[in-house]
Amino acid sequence: MRKMSSVKKSIITAVCIALCYVIPLMFHGIQNAGSIFCPMHIPVFICGLVCGWPYGLLCGIAGPALSSALSAMPPIAMLPAMMVELAIYGVVAGLMMKLVHTKSTYADLYISLIVAIICGRVLAGVAKALIFAKGSYTISAWVAGSVITSWPGTVIQLVFIPTIVFALMKSHLIPERYPKLED
Repeated sequence: MRKMSSVKKSIITAVCIALCYVIPLMFHGIQNAGSIFCPMHIPVFICGLVCGWPYGLLCGIAGPALSSALSAMPPIAMLPAMMVELAIYGVVAGLMMKLVHTKSTYADLYISLIVAIICGRVLAGVAKALIFAKGSYTISAWVAGSVITSWPGTVIQLVFIPTIVFALMKSHLIPERYPKLED
């Protein structure tokens, strides 16, 4: 895969940070939509997958902070835990794309995305249990929030994120992962 310049990665990251504010606005009319559809996760995953882990980390921290500052969503009480979760998503997605090379763009994207989803959910649960809600966060609360309530968001992520990244590659907005191979 050709390298992108740091300027292009920075611009894509800035757009993804802005999308962390814009995309959730479309869901604010639906009660509990953030927990169900996880709209802020989408640009963070895309940023990590496309730009790499340092940019994914920045997007995962700055995206929810910007959204909270402009719209009070997520609420300030939830912001630190959400920043940790999204930062993990951005970092792991970026690291996995660097490490995984199956010779299939879609396989690389799905493996990276699935590992990032699992790591983010598990480590965010650990952080909530040990730091943010020490003593009151249980495994059943984690399963309810990170698995059951958010399953529509997980499906949306698995359907749309690889397709979006692949489309960006095919339209030459970002470098193709395997330019000479067919997917």
